[in-house]
Amino acid sequence: MLSEFFGTFGATFFVCLFVVLMEFLFRYVDEMVGKGLAFSVLFEFFSYAALSLVPMALPLAILLASLITFGGFGERLELLSMKAAGISLTKIMRPFLIVMCFMSIGIFLYSELAIPAIQTKLWTLLYSMKSKSPEVEIPEGSFYSGIEGYNFYVRRKDNNTKLLYDIKIYDFSKGFDNAVVMAADSGRLKSSDDKLSMVLMLYSGESFENLKEQNTSASSVPYRRETFSYKEVLIDFDANFSQMDESVISNKYMGKNLSELTCAIDSMMHHADSLDNAMRLLYWPTYFDRGLLSLKSITQYDSLPEYGAYTFEKISAGFTPNDMLEVSKRAVRNVNRLKVDMPFVHMAKFADVKRSHRFDIERHRKFTLSLACIVFFLIGAPLGAIVKKGGIGLPAVYSIILFILYYVIDNTGYKMARDGVWMVWQGVWLSTIVLLPLGLFLTYEAAHDRSINISMPSFLKKWMKKWRKKSESQLDEDTDN
Repeated sequence: MLSEFFGTFGATFFVCLFVVLMEFLFRYVDEMVGKGLAFSVLFEFFSYAALSLVPMALPLAILLASLITFGGFGERLELLSMKAAGISLTKIMRPFLIVMCFMSIGIFLYSELAIPAIQTKLWTLLYSMKSKSPEVEIPEGSFYSGIEGYNFYVRRKDNNTKLLYDIKIYDFSKGFDNAVVMAADSGRLKSSDDKLSMVLMLYSGESFENLKEQNTSASSVPYRRETFSYKEVLIDFDANFSQMDESVISNKYMGKNLSELTCAIDSMMHHADSLDNAMRLLYWPTYFDRGLLSLKSITQYDSLPEYGAYTFEKISAGFTPNDMLEVSKRAVRNVNRLKVDMPFVHMAKFADVKRSHRFDIERHRKFTLSLACIVFFLIGAPLGAIVKKGGIGLPAVYSIILFILYYVIDNTGYKMARDGVWMVWQGVWLSTIVLLPLGLFLTYEAAHDRSINISMPSFLKKWMKKWRKKSESQLDEDTDN
């Protein structure tokens, strides 16, 4: 049974990994297209992306493999034979559960030891790809501004000779007031050997350059007009691919293990608490009482009593009306200063708390993705035993539906935890809290040989029947015609 499961699991794992990899690449396809990246860079990026998505693909592969395996057992009446021999479903599932526990431990160790280094390299490569300049591909009949400080217009291109015809170049690299306009009958654009600049070779054209920077008077601006038969223009354009330093990513949540995440969260929360303490000390104890204490220290006391050892009447005893007016003015100044300081303190604290939420989410995900292997097996194995359908057809449909349900619940909990609406553990563990009872329920129903009606709803069956009859009648009419 285990050998059949692992044979199915090997195939489903690569299929699921390919699906989640395509979903990941679809989000960042704009960062790769049109950059002229070498095949080695793209292969390295795909490899790191695939390795980083293993914890996401593994639970889905376990769900699909368990559905196919136990559905095949039920379809071939093997489960019925084992139950007739006195072997219960829970006993049949026991070796699989032991394997799932080992796989959960393995994926946790993989997330703890390997994922931080893989994620660091992946995101370093992705940010480097984002910062790379795109390849220069000037279109026909429209303006192109892909090179900073320049606008190009080409009426026609010859793909065989690489010649550009009827060219207009607007050079704003020195500012709009010092623009250089060039027009040429034809030209060719190529990259320099070091790929740090572009060489524009122009034939039979004119150039107009404003020389305002050489004259302080705005009333008379000199210019230079040039007619040329051949002219080379050097344009700064770095087309090389340079990889960022990995230390930039290693300080983020995706490049840390469990202990480093915990240490980072403690540091951020300590900084957020210190902001509150600073505000309490700055505006302690109250604005009006602080004004009293400040004035009293100047007029009567050499040292102030401890907070709580005085009363309003005790401190203000013997104050003249001018003293009370001065106290009120100081209290107003304290409030005005607080109105200015509080928004900045609140923004700094909110940034620390929100960043700590993202680190805490990553810490909890190391456990939830590991436990998802067991949860998905508890759903897939009994569901396969109930539906008694092997193969890739119906089990694949159920797997997709269940994984979409898991993805929606998990994404909802993630957003709630990230935005601080729920506590982090509530949002991250939401999918497990919802799906684990479903797995236990299905296991209980399958162990007691109870069937679950998961067929198509009656109204949908009627609609499909009417639609099929209508299609058949329309087909008959078309055949007669």
